Amino acid sequence: MSVLAPAVGWLIPGAGHLIQRRWIRGLLLMASVVIMFVLGLLMEGRVYSPNGGDILDILGFIGDLGAGGMYIVSRAVDLGHTVVPHATADYGTKFIIVSGLLNFISVADAYHIAIGKKP
Repeated sequence: MSVLAPAVGWLIPGAGHLIQRRWIRGLLLMASVVIMFVLGLLMEGRVYSPNGGDILDILGFIGDLGAGGMYIVSRAVDLGHTVVPHATADYGTKFIIVSGLLNFISVADAYHIAIGKKP
């Protein structure tokens, strides 16, 4: 469970908690990450691609990658690939990054629950 919960939790936000029967926490995390990611896309936010460019692009990619399956799907269907020059798009980009970072925290939490470090 200590390997399965974080892996599933990364791929599907909140699922690491759901497979450990932490229903409320899992559903709240799932809703938070998914809603933030979708709102970011609706605001025409940018989804970073893996590249070795500017350090801010690399950090943006790491944040986006945290969203797991949603990042993979958004890259596969080519969402968020353009840079839109208005403030809403910049907020959308930040929403996408923060949703990935929140999912990283969720994965760490699922791991700590799985190893018994957290009740």
